[in-house]
Amino acid sequence: MVAESFNTRALIGADWVQTAKTFEVVSPYSGQALAQVADCGEAEAHRAVEAAVEAFQAWRETTAYERSSLLERWHHRIQQDELYLARLIALEMGKPVSEAQGEVRYAASFVKWYAEEAKRIYGEMVPSQFPHKRLLVLKAPVGPVYGITPWNFPAAMATRKLGPALAAGCTFILKPAEQSPLTALRLAELWLEAGGPPGTLQVLPCADPVPLTRVMMAEERIRKLTFTGSTEVGRLLTQQSAATLKRVSMELGGHAPYLIFEDADLEKAVRDVVACKFRNAGQTCVCTNRVYVQRSILEAFARKLVEAVEGLTVGDPLEASTQIGPLVDAQGLEKVKGHVADAQQKGATVLTGGRAGQGLFYLPTVLAGVNPSMKIMQEETFGPVVPLLAFETEEEALAAANASPYGLAAYLWTQNLSRAIRLAERLEYGIVGLNDAVPSTAQAPFGGVKASGYGREGGHWGLEEYLSVKYVSLGV
Repeated sequence: MVAESFNTRALIGADWVQTAKTFEVVSPYSGQALAQVADCGEAEAHRAVEAAVEAFQAWRETTAYERSSLLERWHHRIQQDELYLARLIALEMGKPVSEAQGEVRYAASFVKWYAEEAKRIYGEMVPSQFPHKRLLVLKAPVGPVYGITPWNFPAAMATRKLGPALAAGCTFILKPAEQSPLTALRLAELWLEAGGPPGTLQVLPCADPVPLTRVMMAEERIRKLTFTGSTEVGRLLTQQSAATLKRVSMELGGHAPYLIFEDADLEKAVRDVVACKFRNAGQTCVCTNRVYVQRSILEAFARKLVEAVEGLTVGDPLEASTQIGPLVDAQGLEKVKGHVADAQQKGATVLTGGRAGQGLFYLPTVLAGVNPSMKIMQEETFGPVVPLLAFETEEEALAAANASPYGLAAYLWTQNLSRAIRLAERLEYGIVGLNDAVPSTAQAPFGGVKASGYGREGGHWGLEEYLSVKYVSLGV
């Protein structure tokens, strides 16, 4: 694949736009420039708003069956484009290509699900106390949407928002992360190829999101904001959205605990911790950031975990055998290095890894002797590092797991049914993986509590985020 094959232009209305300014997308593996991409600002933002508002008038009037059919065609094109999209993801953000293929399938599953859900936007008739009245409850699209997606899942985080929004009859302006805009632009190409009307989906890449977002936040006709990213930015966007009273969905940071009880199947528990922690080199919002192991099995668990981690293949993300690719940028690498150094200074022991490799690589790492005072226990590491901690009792494990401002995902491994139910109910998290390291799926709700945000993506809950309730009282 060569740079000339990439689409580097913004999609505004019906036009692919090459802006006067561009920004560089760089491979985190090779350090080489992949493309110069259109750098959108205030002028492009205003133009996109007008196109989204105009397109909404027609799009909202299409039938559920028309929208469903179009989403089905888009889904088919994404499936056909799987290998290209996976390679694109590997190139621009460093995810191993085999894993990136899994992301593309996951991304396509949201389009498929919401193609079906479009036909299930039901209203209600409410009984009236008066014989001459009929009380109707209708569902209507909220309006044009502004969405901001992160770099770590450039396909799936886009379709998880676009699928329900388009199914509901909303138009969508997407700002992809500056590290990985090429995937979003390719998805937009496929939408148009499937017959998507101009203005229903627009993609505006930019190096600096502030000017673009400033326009969207001030614009009253943009009725919905959906954001996936850090808690700090989420708070700021929520404040900015208040002036125009936009509907807001926030999928923010996490700091997931994984509780391993002494009755766990150790082989399966180790396999699941590795799958949860090292997917995308630990650069996921739901990957475990702290692993609590009951003291009676800690030594055996740690030994098996180190053996499994040392067997992971680190290398070129375009190689099918690679399991761990580079971190996305130098800032991410420095954070991981800082967390490990801080933990060592405060008494942690490196069982394996514990150092950077060439370029933006950090070796898969296991730390023992970790305590709550360390940065790695307070901040989201976003890297391939497992901190191990011991606990004695169920209550101690639960208290430690909940002692965080974040509440996105939590995990536990136990074969005790009563314990599983007790903990699933009491863990203060929006997602609980019970003997399941990868619980996310298109038909289930995804989202957090506390500092991890609010609103849900996935299932019928995700669709409802893009619908308004309208009550009609009819005299007969």
